[in-house]
Amino acid sequence: MVNLSNIRITSFRPSWLPASLEADVLRLDQLHPEISGNKWFKLKHNISVAQSKQEGILTFGGPYSNHIAATAAACRLANIPCTGIIRGEEHALELNHTLQTAANNGMRLEFISRTEYREKKHLFHYPGYHIIPEGGHNAEGARGCEEILHLLPTAHYTHILCAAGTGTTLAGLINSALPTQEVIGIPVLKGARFLEQEVAMLLHPGINTKWKLLYDFHYGGYGRTSPALINFMNSLNRETGLPTDIIYTGKLLMAFHELCTQPAFPANSRILLIHTGGLQGNLSLPSDVLMF
Repeated sequence: MVNLSNIRITSFRPSWLPASLEADVLRLDQLHPEISGNKWFKLKHNISVAQSKQEGILTFGGPYSNHIAATAAACRLANIPCTGIIRGEEHALELNHTLQTAANNGMRLEFISRTEYREKKHLFHYPGYHIIPEGGHNAEGARGCEEILHLLPTAHYTHILCAAGTGTTLAGLINSALPTQEVIGIPVLKGARFLEQEVAMLLHPGINTKWKLLYDFHYGGYGRTSPALINFMNSLNRETGLPTDIIYTGKLLMAFHELCTQPAFPANSRILLIHTGGLQGNLSLPSDVLMF
């Protein structure tokens, strides 16, 4: 279904990186053109559960959800029926690139109001479906993400940085990191203090890996962009060739830039930045905004 050998670690040395630091990028975005980045790891065990029960998959997301797009593609390849519960009334939403791609891959889309979405009362209307919470946030999702740090040699890194939406990927990284490493999550949601509990509930009992969340790098909130973010992403791509997305990895790298100027890392730190994919989200922008 996917080819893990596509994933690689690439050196990352923009002009602003202090000489005292080393940084690399784990390119999960290279995994698959549609089931991109961390999404596959959050889905793989959920798909196995659905197959074992001969069930379809029901999941949730907003109209620009990378998770929705990836789930639709993965279910098509696994020949599993799937339904996406989309936040927002259908009459108010045109099928953007994300939703059209999901529909083309066979996902049934059901649009509900934001109030209904919060209450999730519709959960009980779908017997015969394995339910995956928004963003793949469950034990199966975290278990899949534990495999990420084992794909390639990563034991020599002192710090591991990852953007955080639901905290599922971050929990998997914490569960599999070494006690000598520190895992740092960059929430892309404004007011995301709840994430600490969401991450903690997916951690193994007795885990002693150092980890923390840095809440001041959401740059306006989930899905919000700014000229500063766009300029940073374009500049970074011109200098390093690295493509980033407006939801997650663009903000992760912009946060890393700011952390380097503080400075937040001791000399001789070796930092691994997790590129979680999601580049399809950039297609929601006009074609002339990003230069890659």
